[in-house]
Amino acid sequence: MPRLSEVIAALETLWPAELAESWDAVGTVVGDPDQEVSRVLFAVDPVQEIADEAVRLGADLLVTHHPLYLRGTTTVAASTFKGRVVHTLIKNDVALHVAHTNADRADPGVSDALAGALGLRVLRPLVPDPTDPDGRRGLGRVCELDHPLTVAELAARAAERLPATAQGIRVAGDPDAVVRTIAVSGGSGDSLFADVRAAGVDAFLTADLRHHPASEFMADRTPSPLALLDAAHWATEWPWCELAAAQLDEISDRHGWDLRVHVSRSVTDPWTAHAASTAHPSPTTALPRSASRAPLDASGAPN
Repeated sequence: MPRLSEVIAALETLWPAELAESWDAVGTVVGDPDQEVSRVLFAVDPVQEIADEAVRLGADLLVTHHPLYLRGTTTVAASTFKGRVVHTLIKNDVALHVAHTNADRADPGVSDALAGALGLRVLRPLVPDPTDPDGRRGLGRVCELDHPLTVAELAARAAERLPATAQGIRVAGDPDAVVRTIAVSGGSGDSLFADVRAAGVDAFLTADLRHHPASEFMADRTPSPLALLDAAHWATEWPWCELAAAQLDEISDRHGWDLRVHVSRSVTDPWTAHAASTAHPSPTTALPRSASRAPLDASGAPN
């Protein structure tokens, strides 16, 4: 069995720390470099539920996408929820390693996994990494569909193929518009609106779209209107766990390691229920309910 230091060195070839944003907190959080590793669990969030799952599984290493301490801390006391996670991991000899924005910018990375889950063909990064001479690394991906779909059909595909969440898929734009090319970005993506517009795509699928940026983006109809598809943050990043697990499996086989690699199926999206709005006409503008104004029910079935 490999030691933790060997497994971490292999993971860092996939997601080098130098690819991370300057504000990020990636790398190993807890763990003895000399401990042996036989079982690895991948998950999006380093929350107590996932720490407990790692213990039940008998994992020696937990790899998550989101950092545990993004902004630092002055305590790991078990009276805090993050401190309890640390205590649980250390007491049970479970190491924690984080690959966040370095996994976003990697080739392949988080957005490649998202594109793969949706059956999209990746053409190029949405925001290329200027340090990559091959032009394959960067944030987000510009993709094309295997055949054109309407916005409504694309939303239904996303709801079907991404993990089910209470949010489902929210849509802004004409549901009957045809989509041939699309930009995708796992996680929060409204900071990329200018890059999406410059990419000349028909739609943008991401997560955490806020009211004002989305409203302003949709109001700017030059050079052409685009559709927005807003999925749950966790759902857009979970496919990376399967990609990352497959990459580590390949490394394990190449090195002759006896590693058992797992992906958590626990849904750690914080939202647990969704109530669809009931249409009420405006007291001053009594418009009939139409397909373009009706809520699009694309929550999908549980996986």
